Amino acid sequence: MTDTAERSEHVAAVEERLRDVGRTIRSSMLDAMPDGEPVQWLYGPMREYPSRPGKALRPALCMSAGRVFGGSADDLLGIAVAIELLHNAFLVHDDLVDGSEMRRGRPTLAAKYGLAAALNAGDGLAVVSGQVLRRATRRLDRDLADLVWAEFDTMAMRTLEGQATEAGWQLDNVEELRPEDYLELIMHKTCWYTTIHPLRVGAMVGSRGTAELAPLVRFGFHFGAAFQIRDDMLNLVGDERMYGKEILGDLYEGKRTLPLVHLLANSRGADRDLVRDYVRRSREERSSDLVRTVRELMDQYGSIEFTTEFAEGILLTAEEYFEQAFADVQPGEDLDFLRSLVPYVWARWR
Repeated sequence: MTDTAERSEHVAAVEERLRDVGRTIRSSMLDAMPDGEPVQWLYGPMREYPSRPGKALRPALCMSAGRVFGGSADDLLGIAVAIELLHNAFLVHDDLVDGSEMRRGRPTLAAKYGLAAALNAGDGLAVVSGQVLRRATRRLDRDLADLVWAEFDTMAMRTLEGQATEAGWQLDNVEELRPEDYLELIMHKTCWYTTIHPLRVGAMVGSRGTAELAPLVRFGFHFGAAFQIRDDMLNLVGDERMYGKEILGDLYEGKRTLPLVHLLANSRGADRDLVRDYVRRSREERSSDLVRTVRELMDQYGSIEFTTEFAEGILLTAEEYFEQAFADVQPGEDLDFLRSLVPYVWARWR
């Protein structure tokens, strides 16, 4: 891979691009918000998450993939905005389900406005997402517009399937899990709407429906899986000010992240009994002492090291699939950005 200086260069270049895209997308999302009443209980809360700086990875992937396949920014922008609006809707609902207290460094909507206002705001963002997509696809011919809508619907259902599976694992106290089960989960829950869909729909629009999409699925899955695992790891080892969410929040919630899956499979004796008792508890029953103990067991049983090595293997595979996915496309800044994404995630492990 690259040396330290090159990794720093990749990180700086990617983050600059993401900031630029983020500013444009945030402005466009806020422009799409309805005016009128009730501001205090609906439209004000709906503007909260779109106003907060996020990664903007999804719209950046959509825009860049679309342009390298020959598309125009005008054709792609509305679709990228719709994706990010739906992402914000999902975040609101995720925070409700998880009982999270922080999102992007500030209180969640539920913490600030209450459960009812947060739920309505999430629903409202999903509705506006569809409105924006409808306007964006009017620029396209009928057949291509239908393809884009089918992609959008598929992405939303795959995401809901993943969310339901994760909730079901916790509801039914599922403990016998393997890394393969975790990958299947995040394929649906995260990868489809974070990386696969933005890449596919961007390429579809840019190529006017002629691009081969299967290689984009392979690259998008491996890149997205590594990105999600990195996010899970930051929840365990990151700094809350930089992470923007509650550190150890996944442990408090009992989420079956890869480090926890590894710990469940490898802990022994009294430690195994403790971990299994821990996952059967509700969030309210998981004390800070218990969470810290489980976190320490992850170090003792090599769960953190295993997860890091696992993600690095996935990133190596993503590099190979990148060349297949973007063979014979237009060179330039957009392709350079896409090529920098794997080194970007890799650098974050160092």
